[in-house]
Amino acid sequence: MPLALGLVALVFVVGYVFIILEHNTGIDKVAAALLTGVLCWTIYTLGAPQLLNADLLPPEFLAAHPGEPSETLARIWVGEHQLLERFGEIASILFFLLGAMTIVEMVDTYGGFSIITDRIKSRGMPSLLWIIGMVTFFLSAALDNLTTTIVMISLARKLVREHDDRILIAGIIVIAANAGGAWSPIGDVTTTMLWIGGQISSSGIIRSMFLPSLVCIVVPLAILSAQTRGRIVASPDPDDGEARAFQTSARHRNIMFWAGMLGLLFVPVFKTVTHLPPFMGMLFSLGVVWVISEILHDDRDAAIESGMHVLKVLRRIDTPSVLFFLGILMAVSALEASGLLRLAADWLGAVFSQIHVIVFLIGLLSAIVDNVPLVAAVMGMYDLGTHPTDDLVWTYLAFAAGTGGSCLIIGSAAGVAAMGMERINFFWYMRRIGLLALAGYVAGTAVVFLPDLL
Repeated sequence: MPLALGLVALVFVVGYVFIILEHNTGIDKVAAALLTGVLCWTIYTLGAPQLLNADLLPPEFLAAHPGEPSETLARIWVGEHQLLERFGEIASILFFLLGAMTIVEMVDTYGGFSIITDRIKSRGMPSLLWIIGMVTFFLSAALDNLTTTIVMISLARKLVREHDDRILIAGIIVIAANAGGAWSPIGDVTTTMLWIGGQISSSGIIRSMFLPSLVCIVVPLAILSAQTRGRIVASPDPDDGEARAFQTSARHRNIMFWAGMLGLLFVPVFKTVTHLPPFMGMLFSLGVVWVISEILHDDRDAAIESGMHVLKVLRRIDTPSVLFFLGILMAVSALEASGLLRLAADWLGAVFSQIHVIVFLIGLLSAIVDNVPLVAAVMGMYDLGTHPTDDLVWTYLAFAAGTGGSCLIIGSAAGVAAMGMERINFFWYMRRIGLLALAGYVAGTAVVFLPDLL
């Protein structure tokens, strides 16, 4: 392996260690993630002359930089093309996240979530886990796992006062959101990739992966509800800072709730109809909700002073979570651009001859690095001629990549969002939730292959 690739891998591992040891080192994981992302790209750029053959670069690029030495050409290619191309993908995720968080915060500000929370009377932890887990599972299939996680954690804050209880529920939300997204063509970015690429069909993924995905969340729920039997959850105090809701009429509360929820549900519809990236639909929905909020308040200055105006809401958005996303996605994109992820996929293919074993391991590997480039690598390794649409390879890949990331808090967009919103410790999640997620992943895999065993 060239020195530059080795250094990129080393920096990623060291940065990863600093992220998971945040409480031990005293260095915030956001700073560690940002430094890791920037350093990975910097090292890759500096090592580009040894990794890229400048003569093989596109002719139009070479013509645009006449007389430049080959070393400079390689570095310009990485900086102006590879980085910016991948940063566009990262930015689309960040704008999607910002739009979703703003809509959810708007609904929260108007007290809209009380429409749901007022109907949940149970105070027992097991029943709350089942209610929130199953709602998350089905909602994730209609929205997507990231948006659903943001919505459900916001709901959990309205139901549960103690942080220890809330992070336990947040862990189940992560597993349920990823499991729910795995059986829907729009529930997870990887299933959407496979759907658009023709590897899976809508009816095929729902028919083949619904039951394994359901088992993937039912098993952790059953285990955790048995562990928490008899545990009573305290409701937030009305004056609790986390339970922030400004004075508003029931009419305004209902309007904003339904505007926000329909806006979120509109995003996958917008994508299907226009074929534009999901963040465009999210920003459109945010614009509509923003306009509705302006119409509801005749006095704009009073709305700003009361904290209910969108300009005030934007200041309450969890910016550190967004920056953490940015750092993590930058680091993973450097691994993808440098070819390290492709090398890892090829190595798995060389060591393990059974393709389903490779997919199983890729699911577990997605708990460490982003599942998107891993799925892209598998899509490049096998073609539709050998494995046609809805072949078990593709449907199981959708399940594995979608649910395997739940084994670590940093292994999925849903997990990263939950980690940022609730300040979940990496080792706590691995100890209390990771093993449950692994049990669900293995149980779901068993259901996938059960017909072949009978």
